Amino acid sequence: MLDIEKKLFTSESVGPGHPDKLCDQVSDAILDAIIAQDPFAHVAIECFTTTELFVIGGEVSGNAKVDFEKIARDTMRSVGYTKPEIGIGADTCKVLVVVKEQSSDIAQGVNNSQDEHDIGAGDQGIMFGYACKETPEYMPLAIILAHRIMELADEKRKLGEFKWARPDMKSQVTMDYTNPEKVRIDTILVSIQHDPEAIDAEYKNYIKNFIIREVVDRYGLNHDYKVLINPTGRFVIGGPAGDTGLTGRKIIVDTYGGYAKHGGGAFSGKDCTKVDRSAAYMARYVAKNLVAAGFADKIEIQLSYAIGISKPVSIEVDSFGTGKVSDSKILEVIAKNFDLTPSGIISTLKLRRPIYFQTATYGHFGRNNLNLPWEELDKVQQLMNLK
Repeated sequence: MLDIEKKLFTSESVGPGHPDKLCDQVSDAILDAIIAQDPFAHVAIECFTTTELFVIGGEVSGNAKVDFEKIARDTMRSVGYTKPEIGIGADTCKVLVVVKEQSSDIAQGVNNSQDEHDIGAGDQGIMFGYACKETPEYMPLAIILAHRIMELADEKRKLGEFKWARPDMKSQVTMDYTNPEKVRIDTILVSIQHDPEAIDAEYKNYIKNFIIREVVDRYGLNHDYKVLINPTGRFVIGGPAGDTGLTGRKIIVDTYGGYAKHGGGAFSGKDCTKVDRSAAYMARYVAKNLVAAGFADKIEIQLSYAIGISKPVSIEVDSFGTGKVSDSKILEVIAKNFDLTPSGIISTLKLRRPIYFQTATYGHFGRNNLNLPWEELDKVQQLMNLK
């Protein structure tokens, strides 16, 4: 029965073998391969998968020549999808490639901006960035725990330590914010695909004690949480054999787990001229540096753009009452210290590099181990002097 007396919040994550995430990974693997050859290529790749079928579609403009099918098969194989009974066979499935050149109308909007030294936004849209002091990663607890559980589970699966485990997996973490001074875990749900011969009790015990508990202990949190593992009782059929997959369908997993707003645009498969991706990265970079510099305990930033126009149409800041200065002051600091045009974002974050495949699993933010430019805190000292 639902406890309405508690203030609960839940986020989820998925592993690399989830069908949607498989599509994200192939999309970003193709993107990386293209911009490794041509950093100025325009790329918008999306994938779809179902039982023994993988479809690659989208638009590409530039001078790169890549083998789309090989990249898809190599990615499936690296995830662990080596035969149909596991989810999809990297060497047996049909791969269909339907990729064309970018629309000239869109290209015109990007290349012909009002400023000859700049480029226009690749599309209209709204993007959000968020940061808080809840974790060392400046991310909300629920999504970070959900990601780390998936990361550890898949790591142990690939090492062979996690017996019977297969690639498809999901996690869900519910945090109890009833006492904001003592945030606790309320419930952890994990569903992990397994071989048919798995011994249920042994399998669940391993997940509970050698995956969930290990992650919880890293963050020094309570142990009296509820645990749900494979609640249907059986999870043998997984991957594309169990459900379809599509690029960009896990946008909340990719960002803040629903704890902050999302503009709606997906990331994977898009080059850096697409502000859906690059401006969301910049908004995170700005928010994280401001929080780390002590402007507020949590900050959410909204940016909006019009296709072909360089400067944002609007910038909005919300510090949720935690600001050490006013939100209008924070907005002024942003305007004077961060270049939010597409070319400014690309230059600041050095985005014309093949760095995107690694973001396609476990979230695009809070990844301190990957040296992602939008996670850097290199503006903190400069910002501290402005308070």
